Amino acid sequence: MSTEVTVIEVGPRDGLQNEQTPVSTEDKIELISRSVAAGVRRIEAVSFSHPRLVPQMADAEAVMAGVPRVEGVSYIGLVLNRRGLDRAMAAEVDEVNVVVVATDTFSTKNQNVTTDRMLETWDEIAAETPAGIRRSMTIAASFGCPFEGETPPERVAEIARRAAAAGADEIALADTIGVGVPAQVRTLTRLVREAAPGVPLRFHFHNTRNTGYANALTAVEEGVTVLDASAGGFGGCPFAPAATGNIATEDLLYALHRSGKTTGIDEESVAETGAWLGTVLGKPAPALRGRAGGFPQGRTS
Repeated sequence: MSTEVTVIEVGPRDGLQNEQTPVSTEDKIELISRSVAAGVRRIEAVSFSHPRLVPQMADAEAVMAGVPRVEGVSYIGLVLNRRGLDRAMAAEVDEVNVVVVATDTFSTKNQNVTTDRMLETWDEIAAETPAGIRRSMTIAASFGCPFEGETPPERVAEIARRAAAAGADEIALADTIGVGVPAQVRTLTRLVREAAPGVPLRFHFHNTRNTGYANALTAVEEGVTVLDASAGGFGGCPFAPAATGNIATEDLLYALHRSGKTTGIDEESVAETGAWLGTVLGKPAPALRGRAGGFPQGRTS
């Protein structure tokens, strides 16, 4: 089992998209710059969604114009349609991520299309993304839907099969509303690997019901080496009732480092960033690592 785990910082996009306090372009670039300086090498920087629907992401192009271009750092842009892909390419992202919601009701509320129609959009985007740009699919509501209840694991596997058929470079399974438990992580990991053999798998957890970190460690035990997290533990989906924050990057790093995993990311620096972001948003960061400190003292990566 690999000791290296890649942690993708999703705070600039998923961490901020549901926040009511406007965040300036300069502060978004500062958040990204802090993450790069801490050692993060994959960052979900922006979403190319409609500004009316997700106003916090209205300055996506301006953010991408100001991010530090450092060798080895890859910037991910969320795209939901061909227009979004065109904007992402013009902004020079390194990866495009397409969200496909696993249930029709949530998909319609979130993206105004059914799951099958979004899969058609995925096929189009995957086919038209230029060579050299990574294409990933995030399967949202993989663990449960706020409107339909349990999400059938077989449906998630079916969507993953479609992702692989179109040439996905990575598939992410998202617990969008934070209802998942470790047993589901094990089941979905095995089903998706069967459905999409050879396609790298990553997970995106929310800590709504305090299971996010247990789920993340379970995924690592299953051999998954890529996890999403948000500095400070901010985040949530604007279209999911009562959806609270992502697992906090600094808290996840603590759990991984104490479990003998390496990430290349400075834990203390991220904790400081989480606290700073709380001041920008005008509320305390949900993360706990920044309050309690590390252990043993001096262990930061």
